[in-house]
Amino acid sequence: MSTVELSGTGVRPQDVVAVARASARVELGEEARETMAASAAVVAGLLDAPEPSYGVSTGFGSLANVVIPADRREELQRALVRSHAAGLGAPVEREVVRAMMLLRARTLAMGRSGARPVVAETILALLNAGITPVVREHGSLGASGDLAPLAHCALALLGEGEVVDATNNTVPAREALDAAGIAPLTLQAKEGLALINGTDGMLGMLVMALADLDNLLKVADITTAMSVEALLGTDRVFAADLVDLRPQPGQAASAENLRTILAGSPIVASHRHDDDRVQDAYSLRCAPMVAGAARDTVDHARTVALNELQSAIDNPMVLPDGRVESCGNFHGAPVGFVLDFLAIAAAEVGAIAERRTDRMLDPARSHGLPPFLTQDAGVNSGFMIAQYTQAAMVAENRRLAAPASVDSLPTSAMQEDHVSMGWGAARKLRVAIANLTRILAVELTCAAHGIDLRAPLQPAAGTAAALAALRERVDGPGDDRYLSPDLRAAEELVGDGTIAAAVQEVVGELK
Repeated sequence: MSTVELSGTGVRPQDVVAVARASARVELGEEARETMAASAAVVAGLLDAPEPSYGVSTGFGSLANVVIPADRREELQRALVRSHAAGLGAPVEREVVRAMMLLRARTLAMGRSGARPVVAETILALLNAGITPVVREHGSLGASGDLAPLAHCALALLGEGEVVDATNNTVPAREALDAAGIAPLTLQAKEGLALINGTDGMLGMLVMALADLDNLLKVADITTAMSVEALLGTDRVFAADLVDLRPQPGQAASAENLRTILAGSPIVASHRHDDDRVQDAYSLRCAPMVAGAARDTVDHARTVALNELQSAIDNPMVLPDGRVESCGNFHGAPVGFVLDFLAIAAAEVGAIAERRTDRMLDPARSHGLPPFLTQDAGVNSGFMIAQYTQAAMVAENRRLAAPASVDSLPTSAMQEDHVSMGWGAARKLRVAIANLTRILAVELTCAAHGIDLRAPLQPAAGTAAALAALRERVDGPGDDRYLSPDLRAAEELVGDGTIAAAVQEVVGELK
């Protein structure tokens, strides 16, 4: 795996995923190091200035008018990190913390925060040593950035607090730093503030959510195609000339995927003529419209993420002409809005998948499939309760689709009187995406059984590839068995990209 270099010009989404999930190494580029040193020199020049500078010679938040004596300014930065590391709840996932650390180092490397190169280098040293600060679930309101989560990360740089080491043991930070040969930081002016004032947590979760949704939206088209075959649906509604009458790009991409996956399907061809049904139900016929809207939402969110990955997020900012100015770039509204929008999209993709699943289980609507996809219904219940599980997650995703970003609460004695709640939006989106993975896994498993039960009719090459990949882990129709392991295996195949990869190996790259 190639090393990710922080050059001072931002990072790519794939860099974030590589560091967060695959433990790619990171290094600070020489140009970034020089820019950081110049920025730190500007801040050092303010220490004896007659005019107070926020976060350099003053307190924070509503204490911004309290001037701090020169001999207590290092103490100021250390106290800031300690007091802001006030999170509660369960530890946040390792990949989220690693993404957050990388993105904070990324902003520092841009040279607009006044931090010395050693600050970014120490963050990268922890990343490369596999040391992950323990960050608690609750504490961020998404403006002044992800304060509490980032403060827990910063605390570890000082050799304080707890971390999870490379062997996955929770240990005191100082013990892990000593074992890795990493010197704890002694913070200088503004550096404590620079370490905690960013959208890095919510942005890291957005970038990883986009990577997950890129996979899941392909899987949603695959499971839709399988359900079309299992339910003896038609592919005519996905024709390019029909879809082009409504030029929505996501809809066009999803319909093209469906045409590709279903190409040459003997099952679909078997009832192309002399079928008394005029049209399919919405859950089949409108699938590319719903999945397509989700795709367009993802594209919009990706634009926001790409812009944020090139942004310097801090307060105050050190400008190239030497000015140090307060700003509001740390406010998480741009990120929070799209995180909420993605939760809506995930909820709807899952909801329409559940409707297709329910249709396959109902003999009154499945066009010849046995009740609950079992041939000995009564003694056997088949997939009856699998659909209950799916419906429960659909219901939870609907609750999670309620926006967090409209729910501001004033803080810091009304100085910080409007916040983004972007961290909360990101946390609930992670749950929604995990649920969507499982919802699609249930549809995949049911549709595969439905296709098997249509034998001797054969599926298309694309759907056959998905079926074969599933059958490596999950057996076909038969008597009732312990169902949870089958569904969890399908969840893993959906989530890790196996299903999408198997289909694309046969039909080519999907949109």
